[in-house]
Amino acid sequence: MLLVTGALGNVGAEVVMALQRRGVAVRAADVNAAAIQQRFGPTVEAVPFDFAQPETFAPAFAGVERMFLMRPPAISDVKRFIFPAIDAAQRAGVQQVVFLSLIGVEKNHIVPHYKVEQHILSVGMPYTFLRPSFFMQNLSTTHRAEIRDRNEIFVPAGRGATSFIDVRDIAAVGALAMAENGHANQAYALTGSEALTYSQVATQLSEVLGRTITYRKPGLLRFLLRQRAQGTPLAFTLVMAGIYTTARLGLAGGVTAEVQRLLGRPPITFRQFAKDFQASWQPTTRSALAV
Repeated sequence: MLLVTGALGNVGAEVVMALQRRGVAVRAADVNAAAIQQRFGPTVEAVPFDFAQPETFAPAFAGVERMFLMRPPAISDVKRFIFPAIDAAQRAGVQQVVFLSLIGVEKNHIVPHYKVEQHILSVGMPYTFLRPSFFMQNLSTTHRAEIRDRNEIFVPAGRGATSFIDVRDIAAVGALAMAENGHANQAYALTGSEALTYSQVATQLSEVLGRTITYRKPGLLRFLLRQRAQGTPLAFTLVMAGIYTTARLGLAGGVTAEVQRLLGRPPITFRQFAKDFQASWQPTTRSALAV
């Protein structure tokens, strides 16, 4: 039995579908089991799971050999919420944890992902650390409204390049690490095949969408104030600020060959991602009038 936590999230959902395509037994866990069942159908076992409710741990982990673990963006206190889940998984006999981490985490001891990795190492669980670069899908989710409604990208990344990766590639590697042997105690730095500045991203989106998307290049303070005005939780805002600062300093542009090596194919390009998800940025009648 393979367990996927965060099964309704961007990466978790793709991991579930990748495992379904492999025909293996999948238990999908998230706060809303009914929504899981509705999304994935009867071939997936849906269970409720909430890091804030330890009573959901044991039923989710029972009989599980390998698990996909992701930290919900809203959880910054990993010692309080994530560590107990890892400990419970170990007690339940889970033999390997595939953790969705962050590229460069080994040099960034401030981010929550580093603390989770260190805890997994300290308890001695076999692991696979997926360390992806910035998700392409963040532009079709977190930043969807500003692109769709204001035709702009408003992130404080300056002129720095980012080696964006499609979530579908991360999930494919995660499913591989769960369904096949040979990936225990490995850390994979996952990127796309190219590093793009946000000006280049805006250009490619403009070409795909047929309208001009502008990269505003805001400073860090303007970005923080905009996010707070929009009601973004402070902890999540600070994590985003840290990630974009990394890009602004030129530290997010490194490209690896791990996706090609592990999957035997090139990573999905940003242009292909934009084509596949272009409907998410199409203005509704109301938003088009607002623009």
